[in-house]
Amino acid sequence: MSEGQSVEELIDQFQRRERAHEEACDRVEEAGEQRLRTLQEYYGELTGLFDRYESRIVSDGEGEVDMEAFIEYQEELAHFFEHLPEDLPHRADFEAVDDLMHERYLKHSDFEDAREALRPVADLVERLEERGRTRDRLDEARHDLERKRRALDERITEYERLVELGEADLDAPVERLREPIEAYNERVTEAFETFTREASAREVLAFVESTAAFPLVEYRQPPEDLLEYVRTAEAGAESIPQLLEYAEYSVSKLDHYVDNARALKRNVATHRTYLQRLGADPLTIEWAPPTAETLEFQCRELVSVVDRIDPPESVLAALRDVRALSRRGDYERLRESAIARKRLDSDERKRLKNGTVQDELKQLRDRRDRLASILED
Repeated sequence: MSEGQSVEELIDQFQRRERAHEEACDRVEEAGEQRLRTLQEYYGELTGLFDRYESRIVSDGEGEVDMEAFIEYQEELAHFFEHLPEDLPHRADFEAVDDLMHERYLKHSDFEDAREALRPVADLVERLEERGRTRDRLDEARHDLERKRRALDERITEYERLVELGEADLDAPVERLREPIEAYNERVTEAFETFTREASAREVLAFVESTAAFPLVEYRQPPEDLLEYVRTAEAGAESIPQLLEYAEYSVSKLDHYVDNARALKRNVATHRTYLQRLGADPLTIEWAPPTAETLEFQCRELVSVVDRIDPPESVLAALRDVRALSRRGDYERLRESAIARKRLDSDERKRLKNGTVQDELKQLRDRRDRLASILED
């Protein structure tokens, strides 16, 4: 399906292929499906013999004839005609091939004549193949319609969300949510920076590893080799900033500071990016905030997690303030306003205000319904 194809183009394509398939089915029914399948079986067997042996047994003056293959061919051909049913449709066309093959030497032209003699049979067998091709093309067209319907469903969902956001109170006092969240984010970020600066790399990575039990605190887990190194090496007692500094040293210089300079290089330098990016983001609350239920669960997990970095009491107090937001009666109204302010640009607000988005949503639904009707039929 071309991305640029409209709904009407896809429907037209589907209906054209549907008619072609119906016509192909009619042609098969007209000739009799069982009759055609019988012809297909014998036609395929005979032309298969041609395909297997022709290049080996013709004598057009180019190369030697494979006499063993020639004898095999004649035997298989004789067996084929001996078992040809008396009531086989178009039996005379098959027998014409038998007459053409009674030659001491065979040429390519003999096989061409044989295939031409079977042309009436080939045309009938083609009806089955044509039905199969048209069915495949019809299936492709149906799948194109289904993909288009799914794409329309996705766009409809987006437009419906736009309309919902357009109904939000953009003048609502969202600072009642933003200010407590910002206060907590600033404090927990500062506390985490202090933790990573002062605690050992062993403690910091153990902390990160422990967050795996909390699905709403999404830290990327430490690489296994790095974790094993800081657990077992004496250098693991150093802070992460110190280890990163050591990783910049040459091996000869580093030998003066750690027991095994190459081990530090191998385990720390190779994971420099991971250590540099290790920050407080998974401990913060995003803006705009999640639903009240999600915020409640997230804060519950964060209380347990943040407490492990031994933060100042002000951090946990700020977190409790954020958790209390989820219990406000106007939380969802303020949250919707926050999301709308963040998501809607000036053009979208204008289009919502003048009804353009609503009109486009109606058009999308009409197209989706038309596709659904075609597919149901």
